[in-house]
Amino acid sequence: MIFRSLILFTLGCLLTTAAMGQARKYSNEFLAIGVSARALGMGNATVASVADVTAGYWNPAGLTQVNSDFQVGLMHSEYFAGIAKYDYGSIALPSKKKDRTIGLSMIRFAVDDIPNTLFLIEPDGTINYDNVTSFSVADYAFMFSYAQPIEWNNLQIGGNVKVIHRTAGGFANAWGFGIDLGAQMEKGDWRFGLMARDITTTFNAWSFNFTEEEEAIFAVTNNVIPENSYELTLPRVIGGAAYHKQFNEQFGLMAELNLEFTTDGRRNVLISANPFSIDPRLGLEFDYNQFIFLRTGIGNFQRALSETGTEEITTFQPNLGVGLKIKNIMIDYAYTDIGNQSQALYSHVFSLRLDFNRSTQ
Repeated sequence: MIFRSLILFTLGCLLTTAAMGQARKYSNEFLAIGVSARALGMGNATVASVADVTAGYWNPAGLTQVNSDFQVGLMHSEYFAGIAKYDYGSIALPSKKKDRTIGLSMIRFAVDDIPNTLFLIEPDGTINYDNVTSFSVADYAFMFSYAQPIEWNNLQIGGNVKVIHRTAGGFANAWGFGIDLGAQMEKGDWRFGLMARDITTTFNAWSFNFTEEEEAIFAVTNNVIPENSYELTLPRVIGGAAYHKQFNEQFGLMAELNLEFTTDGRRNVLISANPFSIDPRLGLEFDYNQFIFLRTGIGNFQRALSETGTEEITTFQPNLGVGLKIKNIMIDYAYTDIGNQSQALYSHVFSLRLDFNRSTQ
């Protein structure tokens, strides 16, 4: 009975929420977690300085900085004690003249092997564990990127066309489409970036498929059977400025500040208002000879009650990271979470970046 209640509760939360066809907070929120251990180690403050294959996610304008013939990025991370799996892969392909770059990125965020106990109890009241199957709840994103420099003040521009696919076993699935636009500009030791996500308002069109037997169980347990509908993701804009200081031939420091503006109403962030809220992030990256990188960052500022419940405090999420570059291989590690400094389990995140150059012989 516990498993049956759990499966009904899980499906009810997922499907009923998705069925409400309106602009909702945290719609497609799996796309806000972030990719690459470098960015996560810097508190996701990277929209201005990103200059590799991961720019397809953070700011497609940064793809113009890829100097190899093509570049590949990979990442795997786990959240909630390994229950949820997050996988990312991408490729960037500059043109022969390096005057434009195309990219492809893929993200999967999923909880697998969820027990389906809808038919655990037979009509005669007996329990039959052979009727227990499993399913996955998964979110997919496919991003097709294009970037090029333009002849004005060292400006680079880029954009994404993204396709969203979400599934809840065989019970429900959704398809969605959206567009992102980004820009970067370099002025001496400064870099500026702007990323506008979901500028056309990304939508997910949900369709539901239940058998007569499943609908009967939902009816008996007083669960609402959702109808086909759609869900909207409103635009958000991220602006950033990064400063690079080279102390000598070996030691350098990059500092970046990002401000994320959301448009879906009041959120529990540092600057909360309706309809716009602002979430700041700050990241630092120290490098030795462009070989070893040490990183830290803070973000995810939220207001919460103290442990005694008598006063309001501000919490934040600290992050740490390290990187190692060996020839054409970049290995990054981040120690981070998706909560704040005291309320969530930390995760160990690794990512890999590979540069490939065609043989000149």
